[in-house]
Order: sequence, then structure tokens, then C-alpha cells
Amino acid sequence: MATLQMESGAFAPRAGEHELKGAVNVPAANDVAMPSLEWTPEVARQTAHLYDRVKTVIPAVEWPAFAPTIKAINDLKRQRNAVILAHNYMTPEIFHCVGDFMGDSLQLAREAEAVDADVIVQCGVHFMAETSKLMNPAKTVLIPDAGAGCSLADSITPEDVRGLRKAHPGVPIVTYVNTSAAVKAECDICCTSANAVRVVESLGAPRVLVIPDEYLAKYVATKTSVEILTWKGRCEVHERFTAEELRAYRETDEGVRIVAHPECPPDVIAEADFTGSTSGMIKWVKDHRPEKVLLVTECSMSDNVAAETPETTFVRPCNLCPHMKKITLAKILEALVYMKDEVTIDPAIAQRARRAVERMINLAN
Repeated sequence: MATLQMESGAFAPRAGEHELKGAVNVPAANDVAMPSLEWTPEVARQTAHLYDRVKTVIPAVEWPAFAPTIKAINDLKRQRNAVILAHNYMTPEIFHCVGDFMGDSLQLAREAEAVDADVIVQCGVHFMAETSKLMNPAKTVLIPDAGAGCSLADSITPEDVRGLRKAHPGVPIVTYVNTSAAVKAECDICCTSANAVRVVESLGAPRVLVIPDEYLAKYVATKTSVEILTWKGRCEVHERFTAEELRAYRETDEGVRIVAHPECPPDVIAEADFTGSTSGMIKWVKDHRPEKVLLVTECSMSDNVAAETPETTFVRPCNLCPHMKKITLAKILEALVYMKDEVTIDPAIAQRARRAVERMINLAN
């Protein structure tokens, strides 16, 4: 498999490629005051069923700090006719207590397309919010922190993609969904870690560019006879895991099962008992119910799965995503009170980017 890298600085979108706005007009942002966040017996009563979902991962002494904001968010969702899409890497108080639809990038893209509510609050990073806007352009899409980026999305620009197309005429370009709308607009089809092999093989081409994640592309290359060309983008969370540390966990406890994400380096994947997308990893744990498991991915996902599988012990080699962790309960509440930050995409870019995402969704369906 060939690996390619062209000159590229930090991701800096050209004017008009995508923009963020503060307040929006529909629904009105000035008709809601910041609610009280006092811990009261009524708040305790109304959130008790939610605490039942997370009581194995959030100590009871901490719940009074979360519950008033959780109640306020859930009340405001009804008032704003809003839904929250929560990625698997959100912390448990977000994922289990305010999320309406939870899942990986592919699942959330499908849910965004089907949403009937007026407002989508994307609890994830910016490319996910853009994808929701692409799939349901008539909706108001908010992201609680406009600075929640992604090292993979930052690793490649639209100019880079055009350079690759010029260097490899006729070779289809598959972009990981972890890219900006402007990059998606330059590509033929999107993929996620859950469907990358299927997307590549659907093209019927002998050579395919899979960008920007170098390690995902190398993983795909082990699962197909198609020649894979890629880019040197990497996830700053998954690239920090090492095969040496996984072997050390095995030496400490031979019974631990290791489940890895395909964004990990190849030697890490080689140490795993199973490799799959975040949804695939969750399914594996729920299907196999191991006594002890180590999830080689962003560590909040272990907490979320542990809340649903309390009989399994989770070993947590904790690599946090600094971008995902910018999304907090307080910022979600502010997003719903002040209707910010709205994600918009230049219509010319959106039309082409939507085509790439829809090709993936239609293939998945």
C-alpha cells in the first residue's frame, strides 16, 4: 500500500467554505432566560430515573452537581423543539441523560437526516455538526462549542484533495467522514470506520484513495484486494496507544480481552482480539459480555458502555479527546438558551458535499 503526503499547513478554510454564526432567529433566542440550577427535592425527583442509568459510573455524591443542568436541558429541548445527537465519546451525563440519539458518526448522520425537530444540537465535534446540516439543511444545527475540532479534519484541505486528484487521475477518492464539508465536496464518497471496506469495494476500481486517516486506510488494505492509497492524517487520541502497553496489560491479566478501533496503529490492532468502529466495539462487548475488557479508544466510551454492562470490568487506558471534551452540560445549556453556535455551509459547497455523504448513506441503506 502506498502512502502519500503533500505540502499542507494547518487546516484553514477559505472564505465561504463554512462559517459559524452566533445567535439565530428561529426560534427566537431572547425569549428564554437562563433557568435556575439549584439542587432541590423536585430536581432530585424528576431526575431520579436518569441517575439510575449512570449510577454505576457517576458517584451519588456528584449527581447534585449534574442533575439541575440536566433537567434544565431536557426542559429546554421541549421548549425549543430540539433534539440532541450525542456521539459515543461524550461523557456519561451527556450521553445517557440528555442525548436523544446516540451512536457513531454513521448512526448520527442517519438520525440527522430523519430528524423532525426544528433544532439539532450536535454533541460531538464540528465535522459532525456539518454532516448533520448537510443531511437536514432546513434544520437549525447548533454546536455547543465552535472550537470542538478534530486532528483528522485539520490534516487535509480542499486544495490537498485537488492535488491528489491531479496526481492520480481517474482514481476514486473516499474521504473519512472526519473531514470538513469543503473537503467532502472534493471527494467521490464518504465512509466511516464502520463501512470503509464496503465503500471501497463498492466503487469497483483497482486503486482507491482513502483519506485522510493513514491507519484506517492501512486497516482497510488488510481487508480488501483493492490497492489503497492514503494520506498521513492521524487521530491524536488513537495514535497514542502502543502495542507495548497492550502487551503489558496482557501480562498483568491474561484474561483481559482487547477491543481496538481501526484508527489505531497497525501494531496495536495486531494485539487486539477484535477491531471495529465504536458501534462495532460496543456490539462486541454486549454480545460477548467478557469478564474484563479494554477498549482501545477514547476513554469516555468505556464509561458509557460500562453503564449498560455492569457485570463487565473495564480496564481504562485513558486517552481523552480534547475536542470532544469541549462539549459540556453547561455549554449545551447555553446553546439552547442563546441558540448558539449555528453551523452554516456555503450552498455551493454543501450541494457537492451532500452528494458524497448521501452516496455513503444510500449504500449503507
